[in-house]
Amino acid sequence: MGATLRALRALLLLAGFYLLGILLLAALAGVDYLLYLHAPTSLALKLFLVSGLLAIPLVRGLLMLRTPPEEELTGLTVTQADEPELWRTVRELADEVGTRAPSRVVLTADVNAAVAEDARLLGLLPGTRRLYLGVPLMQGLTESQLRAVLAHELGHYSNADTRLAAITVRGRAQVLRTIEQFEERARRTAAREEARQEKKNAKATAKGKEAREVDAGHSGITYRAMARIYTAYARFYFRATLAGSRRQEYAADAAAARIAGRDATASALREIPVLDAAFGFYTQSYATLGSNAELLPPRGEVLGGFGRMLSARQLELAGLRTGLPTEPSSRYDSHPPIADRVRRVESLAPDGRAEEGRGAALSLLTDPERTLTALEDTVLTDAVRGFRRARDWQELLDGSMAEGLASSSTPLHLALGQYTKSAPTLPALIQLIDDGQLWQLARRLPLSEQAAASKGRAFREFVRPTLHESLATMALAELNARSLVRWEFSWERSAVPHLAPAPDGTTPDLDAVIAPALADHPDTGPLRALLTPSA
Repeated sequence: MGATLRALRALLLLAGFYLLGILLLAALAGVDYLLYLHAPTSLALKLFLVSGLLAIPLVRGLLMLRTPPEEELTGLTVTQADEPELWRTVRELADEVGTRAPSRVVLTADVNAAVAEDARLLGLLPGTRRLYLGVPLMQGLTESQLRAVLAHELGHYSNADTRLAAITVRGRAQVLRTIEQFEERARRTAAREEARQEKKNAKATAKGKEAREVDAGHSGITYRAMARIYTAYARFYFRATLAGSRRQEYAADAAAARIAGRDATASALREIPVLDAAFGFYTQSYATLGSNAELLPPRGEVLGGFGRMLSARQLELAGLRTGLPTEPSSRYDSHPPIADRVRRVESLAPDGRAEEGRGAALSLLTDPERTLTALEDTVLTDAVRGFRRARDWQELLDGSMAEGLASSSTPLHLALGQYTKSAPTLPALIQLIDDGQLWQLARRLPLSEQAAASKGRAFREFVRPTLHESLATMALAELNARSLVRWEFSWERSAVPHLAPAPDGTTPDLDAVIAPALADHPDTGPLRALLTPSA
């Protein structure tokens, strides 16, 4: 479908939103007129008020005349003087695509690349163009793969996708805004009704009467009915624009394959979901490791560590590349499934460009370390920037484990605190086990119905896994507080605890030490010995 037809379709769908609003207002006016002619005055006045309240969100939706401004992504704007090689690549690719290069390049802190355009007159006139490029994406792609990604994004410019998106965005925003207004009014009406019923119950209770069940389920039903009408139109709107959006992605992929090569485009498509999953894991397991302790990685390492983790986990990542998503992320995702896009690209004829641009994409930056540091300063909030910087990743891990273990609260912690009415410590638990009260304590753990009904050995088998896991955490917390455990930082695997040598010089195994304490006839000797440092 050409740009003119796509623009016409988008305008018709937008006009449909206004037509729906006008029809609903006309229907309300018609009902009011019939009430005026036939209903008793008192009833008509009440229904006139309801009609007027329903009309307010309709009119507000119709009067939303401006396209909502596109949200500016947080990032680091780089000029040609800052990053000449990156800008040269972008301009070169724009020429090959046959489109005007972006006016701004913004580096972001996510695994993504995107383009935007501040088009005018609902997208009929071009405007300022922006290219958003995720540095984590550059950390994981080769130069040829990055060229394919950039060619894909610039292909959206050449196909007028970014300009015509303004009409579609406006229609979606107006429909969703109107739905939200009706739903918000329904929530407020229900809240007022709940408050009224609760107040009535309070008065009844004060008089010794029985309070009634609060039920505001029917309040705001007219608002919810109007919201459902617009929700149905929203589904139609999204479905009508979805096929076109996905065709645009296929067209941009074809442009990328033509310019950057078939193999580079296919491999980039395969790599992006892998990098996205890896970056999510990195953020949770490394970059924010010290959040609870208000610790930050060394300067420049909030994003810089991602590249090191990628290098260390290549074998693990290779396994992720074999399975591509075969379904879109949602019913209304504008992008087709990655597996389908890869299949289409790989079905193209070989172009003999498999060996091009094998270098790291990050090398396009003049000084990657400087850029990573500057971007980090841009994307972190003021509150997070106030955290203390760790000297290295090991210090970050040590501080994180100390904070996390000191504040840990396992089911065993809670049960022990309730049972002894004192602080749940490992020495207190050892004493309780020695006193023969372990299984009475276990009855205070959260139990399934089957476990709660069981007795004897069956009960002990049910609760032993929970006891073992909780006791391991409690033991590590105690050992960490006494500096009897050392944590090994690794990019390849999770942090590994190394216990202090036992008095006989052997290195204890935590699981082997805990098991006797939770046996049918508990023995806490190995656990007590664990708390005695080697001479």
